[in-house]
Amino acid sequence: MRLYLWSGWAMVHRHLIELKRYAFNTVSTLATVYLVFLLMFLGARILVGGEAMFGDTLEGLIVGFMVWTLSIVAYSELSWSLMREAQLGTLEQLYMSPAGFRWVIVCWAVGAFVTSLVFSVPVLLLMMVTTGRYLQLNLPGLLPLFFLTVAGVFGIGLVVAGLALVFKRIQAAFQILQFVFVAFLFAPSDAPWAKALPLNWGTELIGRMMVDRVSLTQIPGVDILILVANAVGWFGVGFLVFSVLERTARRRGLLGHY
Repeated sequence: MRLYLWSGWAMVHRHLIELKRYAFNTVSTLATVYLVFLLMFLGARILVGGEAMFGDTLEGLIVGFMVWTLSIVAYSELSWSLMREAQLGTLEQLYMSPAGFRWVIVCWAVGAFVTSLVFSVPVLLLMMVTTGRYLQLNLPGLLPLFFLTVAGVFGIGLVVAGLALVFKRIQAAFQILQFVFVAFLFAPSDAPWAKALPLNWGTELIGRMMVDRVSLTQIPGVDILILVANAVGWFGVGFLVFSVLERTARRRGLLGHY
């Protein structure tokens, strides 16, 4: 048990070390994300005037943009890191972990989630100061919802990483998926089929807590179970597809080559 805990902490610690060691890149990423929101917010106000465009949906815009940022950082951190390991020829070293490569991948996802929080929380605070709309930040209740919401994105990231092991260059598809996430976010959450999409239902529950100021215990258990099933389903499918593609790469001798 200690082996799994130490190996898991090592993966999370690695992400934190990289954030600190490459501080300029970390700060630049934060600034870029905030500027994107600022341009979108101020541009819309100039074109439409005042708060007329947003009305009561400004809080929803903040929540949606924050979840999108969280998902993009987590998704890119997971998939790009695995692609980078393959390019550098160090991916095979992860297979030498006594805890097993699958456990390493799960811990990598947790580390990517921590990294995404480091980027998303400061941006959220800046967005609230910029817009003057302050949302409820109940971290003990929000963290489980955030993790379950992003878990589906981790599954998609694993699929992309698996494709990168086999096909190597898939940057175009990688960029397209970022805009697909926007469609997931803004699909009507009251539609039954939308609850099966990544991000959508989790964003709905996060919005209830942050905008409507509902506590986690006040959310119906059925809604939580739907989110758990969505997270487990998408991550499970992604992990399964990654395993198949990873075995294909090993069989073709592509794992250690770029």
